[in-house]
Amino acid sequence: MIEYRIDRRSGVAAYVQIVRQTKEALLLGTLRAGDRLPTAREVVEATAINPNTVLKAYRELERDGLVEAKRGVGTFIRSDAVAAGPAASSPLRAELEDWAARAVAAGLSREEIDALVRAILDRHYDRGEA
Repeated sequence: MIEYRIDRRSGVAAYVQIVRQTKEALLLGTLRAGDRLPTAREVVEATAINPNTVLKAYRELERDGLVEAKRGVGTFIRSDAVAAGPAASSPLRAELEDWAARAVAAGLSREEIDALVRAILDRHYDRGEA
């Protein structure tokens, strides 16, 4: 089951973070068809955000056709939701894992690593290389 992490300093709304993390988990194969998302209560207990925020995120995921709510049972990944993409099994993932571990060991903060990765991605995508 996915565990959401809310970064209050990011400037990104908590419900957007939940939606993004769910979509990323689908692309990476962490979530699959039929998996149950945590209940709103479970997310609230883990993150200390408002239950309405969780429900808003789940409604957006439902509108996107990725999940379906089953009354009294929970919210589940739909069978026709996006399957894991190539990133899930790419050898580049292992390289990125190693790089991230080295960056943390070198003393870079999460914010510094995030800024560095975003700057590099922006430069490559702005040049039309991807």
